[in-house]
Amino acid sequence: MELSSRVEYALLALLELASYHPKNSPLTVNEITASGEIPERYLDQILAVLRRAGIVQSLRGAKGGYLLAKEPWQITLLEVFSTLEGDGSGQAKKVSESATIEKTAVLEIWQEAQQASLAVLGKYTLQDLCEQRDVRKQANPMYYI
Repeated sequence: MELSSRVEYALLALLELASYHPKNSPLTVNEITASGEIPERYLDQILAVLRRAGIVQSLRGAKGGYLLAKEPWQITLLEVFSTLEGDGSGQAKKVSESATIEKTAVLEIWQEAQQASLAVLGKYTLQDLCEQRDVRKQANPMYYI
């Protein structure tokens, strides 16, 4: 399993939205991409998928933008991954009856590894990610002159 740029950009955008979640103020795509880490055109596509999945909601109008549709502790990283990449079952090959013993052993271990990684993603929420970010910010303070 690999962290695709699509999932990485989605998590970065969701982190930004989670920062403004207590204020209940929507962020525009421009505001989300202000850090320069996410291409704006790509983010539009990602946010559309997340909106259809009920992870974010969009508001139209002059004061519109995007908000989290749920509390950060209710959004698991697995939910984000599955929304953008599928449930992962298409990536895992099924062991066929005609497979060799060696191939069967390799595929079974690969499936076990994939299930373990999905379990880890299911264990962490967007809130956990925000807390880890905040701890790292405190550990590495920025000094301005």
